[in-house]
Amino acid sequence: MFGRIAHRYDLANRVLSAGIDIHWRTRLVGAVAKSGAREVLDLATGSGDVAFALARGLPAGARVVGMDFCAPMLEVAEAKRKGRAGAAALVEFRAGDGLAIPAPACSFDAVTIAFGLRNMADRPACLAEIRRVLRPGGGLFILEFSQPWPWVRPFYSFYLRRLVPRVAGLLTGDPDAYKYLGDTIGAFPGRDALSAEILAGGFSQVGALAMTAGIVALHAARR
Repeated sequence: MFGRIAHRYDLANRVLSAGIDIHWRTRLVGAVAKSGAREVLDLATGSGDVAFALARGLPAGARVVGMDFCAPMLEVAEAKRKGRAGAAALVEFRAGDGLAIPAPACSFDAVTIAFGLRNMADRPACLAEIRRVLRPGGGLFILEFSQPWPWVRPFYSFYLRRLVPRVAGLLTGDPDAYKYLGDTIGAFPGRDALSAEILAGGFSQVGALAMTAGIVALHAARR
């Protein structure tokens, strides 16, 4: 499904979020930079926007690995990397499954995953793999859709289920992919429930920051 929409994925994100996705990524990068991480894995990297933002926002000498198991998405990310200079040179893209990350234990100072955790077939297994590849004291940063404030929910539900597939269908030619988006967001746990899952996965110092009326949350935790 993601392979089918890879060529218009970035455009759809900008339009459907009205550009607010840039602000969400900025908050994520700021949190990672504040942690002092220098070797970062961006899991479910997609077209690479978070990986590039990390490379720009982290200290000189930092290294970012973007990983995804969708080959067409990685092709888009790699094409973008080759077309950029400077910080993009610090980004490396690799194929990899979030349920079996192809990296040794204790490889990274931080792992980020933006809008990808809800697509994992087994969240506890994904969290266990993330914990395995993190160094002791390393940071987990999850940027993900959440459950909005109660007064927003009726409008947001209408937007997700009625407007998003139509607009995305015009932009990408694949409305079914964005019907899936609405379904997964509606079924995804809220901030408290996801925080409990992260804690149960062996992480500590678990916290969540709600953004944009609770539509999105930034979760942070330590190994």
